[in-house]
Amino acid sequence: MSNTPKNTPRAKRKPTFLEAVIPILAMLVILTIGKGVMGYSTEPLLILVACVAAFVAHNVGVTWDEMMEEISAKIAKGMPSILILVTVGAMVGTWMAAGTIPIMIYYGVQIVNPKFMLVTSFLITAVVSVVTGTSWGSVATMGVALMGIASTLGVSLPATAGAVIAGSYFGDKISPLSDTTNLAPIAAGSQLYEHIFHMFYTTVPATILSLVVYAFVGLRADTSVYSTSETVSVMLNQLDTMFHWNFLLVLPIIIVLAGSLLQKPTIPVMLLSTVVAGVEGVLFQGVALKDVLSATVSGFNVSMITRPGFDPASCSSEITQLLNRGGMNGIMSTTLLVFCAFCFAGIMSRAGCLDVVLEKILSVAKSTGALITATVASCIVMALTTGNSYLSILIPGEMFRDAYKARGLAAKNLSRTLEDAGTVFVPLVPWSAAGAYMTATLGVQTLDYLPWAILCYTGFIFAIIWGFTGFGIARLEDEK
Repeated sequence: MSNTPKNTPRAKRKPTFLEAVIPILAMLVILTIGKGVMGYSTEPLLILVACVAAFVAHNVGVTWDEMMEEISAKIAKGMPSILILVTVGAMVGTWMAAGTIPIMIYYGVQIVNPKFMLVTSFLITAVVSVVTGTSWGSVATMGVALMGIASTLGVSLPATAGAVIAGSYFGDKISPLSDTTNLAPIAAGSQLYEHIFHMFYTTVPATILSLVVYAFVGLRADTSVYSTSETVSVMLNQLDTMFHWNFLLVLPIIIVLAGSLLQKPTIPVMLLSTVVAGVEGVLFQGVALKDVLSATVSGFNVSMITRPGFDPASCSSEITQLLNRGGMNGIMSTTLLVFCAFCFAGIMSRAGCLDVVLEKILSVAKSTGALITATVASCIVMALTTGNSYLSILIPGEMFRDAYKARGLAAKNLSRTLEDAGTVFVPLVPWSAAGAYMTATLGVQTLDYLPWAILCYTGFIFAIIWGFTGFGIARLEDEK
């Protein structure tokens, strides 16, 4: 019988390049065929990919306990975001019960021109995201309302979702209150406001291109596909019968915006907004307290409205589909997806596979354009393999930091590229936390809204073009 202690560490070695890319290739193949072609659930596919990564990790000397430690560490780091996700579910449920989202839909339908719906969606969410510093919050609030308006007007929901997400991530890139906007210069070694202003070289052209496309599509659209005024009138009348309107219904939104501006903790602010919305639901809409509590868990249902003259049975399917949403239970599937993704990311990280892949990419970058292209590719690979915007910024930032300095390039070139290809690309990955969140919140599949989220994939294209042309490239001696 062996006298070797059970927990004795195994001899470890660095994975070969082939070993490092096997899990990545397996992920791309399994998720593309399984999810994209066959339509299988993402979670078991991610577990299968994690098993492939675990096999490689075992071969290079990583023990099962070490894999579990890294997975647990990543889940622990991601727990604040998961708790925010759950809180958003509760908040949306009470916002529906209070009439906060319905009132935005009610008046928004009357002032928004369907032909400019996409432009409006981009601009509104961009402003809210810049002010609050959060793309997720912008999508969960104004994004949900704009989707309701688009649904009522008959405007394409995938196109509206794409414009909402693009606008939200515009603010997430530019806002000094955004975590990723602060994280990128830290990873690259640049200064915050120099980083923000340097992003204008790629963000402004991407924004102009997005607005031009949205305006062109809207102006060229066949107006006959939009809902008739009669249809809109019927829906407005139903909303008018269901809810009691007053200006206090926007108070829950003001609380979230004020909390973000004052840089207060996110979860307490959202919980306060949830409580205020719940109280308004009871006082103004006549929703029973037990139904308000139920809305935080299972989501809002039109049957909770008991105002005189309103019969839930007569409610149209469009209104029901529009309002029956929210609740913490609706977020649980997204949370499960995040946990499965962390299993794969943790094993890949502990095995050292990501380091090997990034080192290989770095070795072939021989010019400024090639270096920026390699950075973009690394961020995208990181987004595809981990589905995490933080890792898509931090790891490539650490890997390429010295390479930019050695080539005489200012660090803000690197921080800008990390945002262009890391922050805004992640919501285009179906199995990422951001992609799953956008789908769960807006009700549109990732691959359906992807073509319309123009800003999310044109920013890094401009970054590559500027890298090869030299336009908008700052030298090290010019950096403060």
